[in-house]
Amino acid sequence: MALSPIAAAPYDEGPSTHGSLALDRPPMVWGPAGTPPDERRLRHLSQAVAEVLAGRRPPESVADRLTDSAYRGLVKAGRMYNSDRPPFAGRVHLTEPRDGALELCTVIHCTTRDHVLALRLERRGMQWICTDVETA
Repeated sequence: MALSPIAAAPYDEGPSTHGSLALDRPPMVWGPAGTPPDERRLRHLSQAVAEVLAGRRPPESVADRLTDSAYRGLVKAGRMYNSDRPPFAGRVHLTEPRDGALELCTVIHCTTRDHVLALRLERRGMQWICTDVETA
C-alpha cells in the first residue's frame, strides 16, 4: 500500500503585498446577528494595525475597517513600535461585552520589546467596524 501525499491547505487568496500581510478586500462580514466571528480575520486586522503602528504599512490601507475617529487616532499615534523586523500579532483574545460589540487584544511581538494591542469592533448592519484602537 503506497502512501499518497496530503495536499497542503491553501493560503488566503487575494492580493499579495511584499513584506507585509495583505488584508482581505471584502468587508468583515460574518452573517446575521449571533454568528461567531472569524478569528483569523480579526488576527489579520490586528496584524495590519500593528504594521501601521510600526511604520511598515500606510494607514490608508486599513481606513475602510475603522471609524473616522479611530482612523484619526491611529494616524495621530504615528509610529509607536520600533523594530528591526515586521511586527507579528499573536493569538487573539476575544470578549463580547454586549451584543454587537467585540473587544480583542493580542500581543504584538517585536524585536526588542513586545507590545499589546486592543481593538473594539461594533457591528454596523452585517459589517464589523473598528471603533477604538489602544496600544502599550
